[in-house]
Amino acid sequence: MTAPSSSRRTFIAQTAALGAGLTILPTGTLFGANRPGNKLNIALIGCWGRGTAHHAMLEKENVVALCDVNTRALNAAGQKFPKAKKYTDWRKALDQKDIDAVVCCTPDHHHAFISIWAMHRGYHVFGEKPLANTVEEARMVRETYLKNKEKLATQCGTQRHFHPNFDNIEALIKQGAIGDLQDVHAWGDRFHEQSHYPVGTGVAPDYIDWDLWIGPSQMKPFSEDYFVAYNHRTGKFEISYFDSDPANWPRGSNCLSWNMYREFGNWQIGDMGSHTMDLAFSPLDAAYPISAEGSGEDYNPDVSPSRMSSSWMNPANDWRDEIRVSWHQGGNMPKSPFKHIDLAKIGHGAMFKGSKGFIIADFTTRMVIPYGKNADLTYFDSSQIEIPEKTAANFGEEWTNACKGDLKTSCNFDYSGILIEQLLLGSVAFDVGKKLDYDADKMEFTNSSEGNDLLRKEYRPGWVLNG
Repeated sequence: MTAPSSSRRTFIAQTAALGAGLTILPTGTLFGANRPGNKLNIALIGCWGRGTAHHAMLEKENVVALCDVNTRALNAAGQKFPKAKKYTDWRKALDQKDIDAVVCCTPDHHHAFISIWAMHRGYHVFGEKPLANTVEEARMVRETYLKNKEKLATQCGTQRHFHPNFDNIEALIKQGAIGDLQDVHAWGDRFHEQSHYPVGTGVAPDYIDWDLWIGPSQMKPFSEDYFVAYNHRTGKFEISYFDSDPANWPRGSNCLSWNMYREFGNWQIGDMGSHTMDLAFSPLDAAYPISAEGSGEDYNPDVSPSRMSSSWMNPANDWRDEIRVSWHQGGNMPKSPFKHIDLAKIGHGAMFKGSKGFIIADFTTRMVIPYGKNADLTYFDSSQIEIPEKTAANFGEEWTNACKGDLKTSCNFDYSGILIEQLLLGSVAFDVGKKLDYDADKMEFTNSSEGNDLLRKEYRPGWVLNG
């Protein structure tokens, strides 16, 4: 094999070092005892699953309110944060007067509601992904944030964004490693086999408020099938109501038991799609798309598709031309640019096509592949790569620091609102079954009244989105 050129060896060495994930903490005012401001008074809404994932962040602040429809989860969180007031209805929790900030870890169909209500009350918000379940919800979350961006810090829970790989990919693209950017793909390998809502299995146990779990969605019969989670201790999927002893609870969240059903989620578009499209979308500086289309398996009114692809055209900006961006899931995949590279071995990944080559990446690694008969990277000066220095120890601390300081986060509801709206437009295009032209200013399709009807949904009486 021919040895790589000196320039190429330098490039490979430098990008490998950058990809190693080393974080240099500056001697500023953002760490330890010198963090800006006092501790935040935080309300945690959704105490299990992703709620427990944020305990390290929450322990550094004051947790003053806890909310969960499962009183066993609520009481377990109360043992962790004994000074917090406890609620089963998040609408009542948000009326507590001493709250500064909210961490939302509920099922997906509550996310937009809680974010909007919290921002209206002047609270900073960390909201787990997806940011919203409909285009209208996504737009209202973003617009509410934009009206309050001078006083509120927001962060969508796409925590993988904090990895240096995201910054490296953006730098490589914008500094010409693959030439002019032409096409972008992202994909995920999860699939489901559901075809209809679960059959009711009786009455919910007395420690689960099923009416509040359903919340704004249309009522469905209670079923244990919505409460299955993977237990890493036993290696089995188990009912997660929970056992009276928290030590026996499954550690994994149970979103894969309900987020394919249309009343409650959008399957992978809202789940890993939020993470993986973030990997693809982050370098693009993209505004709302001008069109959307989708294809895959047959339409089902109860469940979101397992196998599907969607694509959008995003308008040109000051550094790139108009560009097609695509999402694939459930076995659909983009075509590999080289027969010896099997993209299917990357469970969740992204591919950027440029005029001079490709970048293929997962969340933590990337490869730059020059394209053409005489391709190499001698044209690229790797010394020009500039990676922003992290000003926080982790993604959660980035948000808490922002709440106390400059309000700046990497996944605020402006950026994340555009990202999830784009994904959801692809879902609507799949449901309608044709290419849809989109007027983002009016938030409407210009060629489909049916599509426009699917941009929003009807909620149960007593549940108000813009509350």
